[in-house]
Formats: sequence, structure tokens, C-alpha cells
Amino acid sequence: MTLRKRKVHYANNLFILTDLWQNAVSKSNFCGVLANSFGKSMTNLKTFSIGELSKDFDITPRSIRFYEEQGLLEPVREGQARIYHTKDKVRLKLILRGKRLGFSLAEIKKLFELYDTNPNSAAQLQTMLQLTEQKRAVLEQQLNDIQMLMNELDDVEARCKEELNDITRGVA
Repeated sequence: MTLRKRKVHYANNLFILTDLWQNAVSKSNFCGVLANSFGKSMTNLKTFSIGELSKDFDITPRSIRFYEEQGLLEPVREGQARIYHTKDKVRLKLILRGKRLGFSLAEIKKLFELYDTNPNSAAQLQTMLQLTEQKRAVLEQQLNDIQMLMNELDDVEARCKEELNDITRGVA
């Protein structure tokens, strides 16, 4: 085998191993692979069905499936059933909290990806600070716009009341 063929063969094998590793991690199989490598059972970890999560968070199962489609949740599949772990439950809680704060699903996903690459990441915290500053600026602008509209409504209401008083005094 020539040196070039060996390099290609090595690169192909490395690619296959890397792909297998990424699939194991990305399919939430990482915990299973890790636990099995130490000979431990996954039965001691708390699991949840889609129905339990939807009831706990008062959302529809369709919403949970949508978050899965968006890559925000990664349940283990057993046939047709989805098995969610504590990590998924925590992520679902963070998704709903993020939505409540006005974050888009893309922004939430970006934060999850930063956390997945490094759980103690300063980059994640900096990104979160930037996002909160942006949200705060948008909300402050909306608050100013609402205050301007309220002032205009006050003016219109005052003029209407004044004209109504003039009309009722003129009729009497």
C-alpha cells in the first residue's frame, strides 16, 4: 500500500470513527455509551415520557416534538417511544424560560451549543450578557413607544371630553 493510499485509508477510518462518536453524542446516547463502558445500568436515572413532560410544563406534546425537531431536545428513542432524561427536562424548562424572556429558539439553541462545547464557558456567559442587553434595549424602546402612545391617547381623550362638554353645554 502506498503512502498516499495509507493516508486516505487512515483519513476514512478516522472520519468513520469521528462520525460514530458524533452520532453517539448527538443522539443523547453519550450517557448510555459512558455508563455501559463502566458496566453501570441506566435504570437508576430518572426518565420521563412526553406525556409527563407536557403535563409538568403545561404544554402540548406537539410543542415538545417541535423543540426536538429544532434540535433543542434529544430524547432517546425506544421504538416509537421517546424517553426523556433529566437533562431534557432541564433544557425544556430553560427553553420555556427563554421564550418568556423574549429569546428566539435560535438564540436558545446557540446558548445550548455553547454550553455543550464547554459547560464552564465564559463565551456562553458573554453571549448571554449580550443577548440580555439587546433584549433590554428592545424592551426599553417598546416601553418608550408605549408611553408615547399613552400620551397621545390621553390628548385625544382630553380633546374628546372637551368637545363633548362644549356640545352638551351648547345643547342645554
